[in-house]
Amino acid sequence: MEYTVVELFAGVGGFRCGFNEVTFDGEKVIEQPNWDFVWANQWEPSTKTQAAFDCYCERFGESENHVCMDIGEIDKTTIPNHTLLVGGFPCQDYSVARSLSNEKGIEGKKGVLWWEIAEVLEAKQPPFVLLENVDRLLRSPSSQRGRDFGIMLRSFLDNGYAVEWRVINAAEYGFPQRRRRVFIFAYHESTDYYEKMSKVPAEQLVYEKGIFAVNFPIKDTKLDEGRSCISPQDFEDIVYISDEFDFHFFNAGCMVNGVIDTYKVEPVECESVITLGDILETGEVDERYIISEESLKKWKYLKGSKKLERKKPNGETYCYSEGAIAFPDYLDRPARTMLTSEGTTNRSSHIIGVDEEKDIYRILTPVETERIQMFPDNWTNIESKAMTERRRYFMMGNALVVGIVERLGHYLKDIVDNEQPR
Repeated sequence: MEYTVVELFAGVGGFRCGFNEVTFDGEKVIEQPNWDFVWANQWEPSTKTQAAFDCYCERFGESENHVCMDIGEIDKTTIPNHTLLVGGFPCQDYSVARSLSNEKGIEGKKGVLWWEIAEVLEAKQPPFVLLENVDRLLRSPSSQRGRDFGIMLRSFLDNGYAVEWRVINAAEYGFPQRRRRVFIFAYHESTDYYEKMSKVPAEQLVYEKGIFAVNFPIKDTKLDEGRSCISPQDFEDIVYISDEFDFHFFNAGCMVNGVIDTYKVEPVECESVITLGDILETGEVDERYIISEESLKKWKYLKGSKKLERKKPNGETYCYSEGAIAFPDYLDRPARTMLTSEGTTNRSSHIIGVDEEKDIYRILTPVETERIQMFPDNWTNIESKAMTERRRYFMMGNALVVGIVERLGHYLKDIVDNEQPR
């Protein structure tokens, strides 16, 4: 079996950087030949310019297989065959319904990107799939907890896959950011891996033998657990899942043959920690990153605790409160979760103390945000006019922790190595 990858929602190439251990010296990109990325799609519908795609092409080269168009407009059968499908996709409302005439069968909400992934699964049947999303996916929507993830699991089941998932906080495994994301690994029933792992008891799969258990160890204590079923015997089709399924997913679990087993688990935390202080640029930074005296008061207000009286749409008043965030950020801990608003005058932006006695503080530099996500320095510093400095911050706030997928990439290669030729 070949080590071929299709990358959906590619962004600036986080999966590729991790899988192929990419380095960049400011001029030349060096990519290890671990995986062959045969097709990639990146499209940002909310902007006329395509900064992320420009970055992907500048670093990995322009190619007819680097495609910048709405994935919904692409005929999925034209995508090259591949061993592994990867992507970090948005968390949206995945509700479904029947078409009015029932002639088109089940329809998902327009513009929801999960259905594009489902179409690729149906059209190409890749042996393996690795996806990344925000951890709230497991709880959405608030009105019907677990429905959206249940729809995804049923989509995998209908296409012949078993699934494992785990919420991983990068900092707990030695990476420089406290970033919680759910990773989803699926394997097709045609693979030797499926034949082997489908026979492993669910608890053993989650705690010992699954891809996440091996690479991101957890304690053997069982804090809580749950079981449900989403097979056709339990729910006739995805519409019934959308209408009726309600389930509490914990931070780890698996789905095999329509049976869902989920567990609340705790990490075996890494002893070595990369802190925010470890990744800061040395020497003086440009003056434009220094917080002015005029705006310092606003920054301290945003970071501080507060209780505010607000009104509901019906006119009823209530008290909104929020706790303080460290000002400046602690340098002896991993960075907080970085958001797309990083670098703006925003409560969530990181603040570095330059000289606290003199009240001198600064925001992170773009290079520091790249280091937090474990990209090479200046990865997003490209010639494209679309990639402004503000967009560089946005790209990193939207990216994944490269070190996590690098670790998974090595293990996936071993899994593919053990597949028998067909």
